[in-house]
Amino acid sequence: MSVKILCNNLSDTEKLAENLANIIKNEGAFICLYGSVGAGKTAFSKFICKYLNVKEKVTSPSFVILNEYKSGIIPVYHFDLYRLENEGISTIISELEEYSEGKILTLVEWAEFSQNSLPFDRIELTITYIDDTKREFEFTACGEKSSKIIRELNNVNIGI
Repeated sequence: MSVKILCNNLSDTEKLAENLANIIKNEGAFICLYGSVGAGKTAFSKFICKYLNVKEKVTSPSFVILNEYKSGIIPVYHFDLYRLENEGISTIISELEEYSEGKILTLVEWAEFSQNSLPFDRIELTITYIDDTKREFEFTACGEKSSKIIRELNNVNIGI
């Protein structure tokens, strides 16, 4: 199951992230973020964290691989796989699987570097840069829990 949502400006993007945060705040999710540099992966992650009441400053995990935020409604684990080599990826795959269980949110930027080894039940989110203000968000469910989340997201986002 998948759904595409066009956001015409940053306000639309924030509203989309707010809707997603409201859906996942009780159950958690594992979200793989795909998109070119500047597409908005970190910006979207910041908005989700804002609506999960994360108090820490949310930053890109590019240089540290993992940022943990535990002050919000649910714990948030924000990974960036861009700087890991094949060997580095293989060492954290089992750790990533642990972050796919329970009432937590795991965000994985540059998930394409995972060598297709990420947990089965996940949302794959591709963010496509249209222009300076527009982005297309394509959510694809890989699993039952993720399908439920995307169905709910599709229902609340009509009109963005």
